[in-house]
Amino acid sequence: MSTKPCPLVVRFGRLGDMLLLQPLLRRLHVRYGKPCHLLAAGGGAGELYRGQSDVSDVIAIGSHHQPFPISPTQWQAVLALRGMKTPCAVYVCETRPRSVQRIRFLLKLAGIPDTHCVFLDDVPLAHDEHWIEHLLRLADTTPPAFDDGTINAAHSTSAVPGFSISREERAACDEWLARRGFADRPLVLLQAPNRRTQRWRTSRKMHDDDKSWPTQHWTALVAAIRARLPGARILLCGSPSEHAYLESMQRLMKQPHVEVVANELPLSRLKVLATRAHSMISVDTGPAHLAAAMGCPLVVMFGAVSPSHWLPRSRLPDTVRAVRALSAQGRIDAITPEQVIEAWLSLPPWKATTAKSMGKAPNAKRPRDAVPADSRVLADT
Repeated sequence: MSTKPCPLVVRFGRLGDMLLLQPLLRRLHVRYGKPCHLLAAGGGAGELYRGQSDVSDVIAIGSHHQPFPISPTQWQAVLALRGMKTPCAVYVCETRPRSVQRIRFLLKLAGIPDTHCVFLDDVPLAHDEHWIEHLLRLADTTPPAFDDGTINAAHSTSAVPGFSISREERAACDEWLARRGFADRPLVLLQAPNRRTQRWRTSRKMHDDDKSWPTQHWTALVAAIRARLPGARILLCGSPSEHAYLESMQRLMKQPHVEVVANELPLSRLKVLATRAHSMISVDTGPAHLAAAMGCPLVVMFGAVSPSHWLPRSRLPDTVRAVRALSAQGRIDAITPEQVIEAWLSLPPWKATTAKSMGKAPNAKRPRDAVPADSRVLADT
């Protein structure tokens, strides 16, 4: 085709899934010379990619589970796709059969033929391959309808997610830190909830959530942090729907200088906060990926899933530690506080000036080999 296509990326995922798309979006931007359109479910992708140069716009549908005839946002998405003046090279980053079926239906209604599309299903995940490499192999393919006259971007783009910070975002976060009395204090972020924590607006029982780490373990961890950093403020992070759950944790901990901030953490603030924080300790969930992408030293607990596929990546060397539960059930409650404390103590020394500088040059050139190959995976025995 004579007109150079514009890349359209389709992914119906949660925060972590959308965050891991960033290297693919960057590579497609370089390949096609145009920022990507992003078709996503929910409002999180729009917030995450607002102001990011690799995404021109986010077409959001409310829920891809809602039947199409009664979903106004899905109709609006079809109309938006039909209204595009440039043909789209479509990259479908879904593997769940029902989601792929829904996406094929939406694309057909939008008048986009299969020959304009490539599907992640057609790029098998290799053994022990990280999900980002899997996505980048998809990004290096070209839909059949288009000539492969694009730039080879494999050696000029990073396999580490990266997000810019605006001056306004930085100023707003600094004002919040000052107002809350957190400025000039070491901040340790704890991310206890995960997407499974809340179900039907109530907290799931521990036996029903294999990513739940017992409150008594978090309490022991907080005591160790306070012993090492007496002046630190420990912030319990999460989404607004998890605020009450975290308040109950805080009450059970009975520890000073522990604050629940889940009601005050839009993604724009969390992004900046991760550049200011001393460290984060998290279960395997989306905010851990964002923290690593922003350079925050990180300990992340893994249960049944393998870190080889999902380890958060940082552009700073040796700043991510994974502690994995090797119990038969693959539950993170098999991980002891001592293992997590040891991993946290092994993180590189925190320097406030270095941490702050991470947010000051959003367009700085990132090393191509910034994948943290030396990030350590510690297992229980």
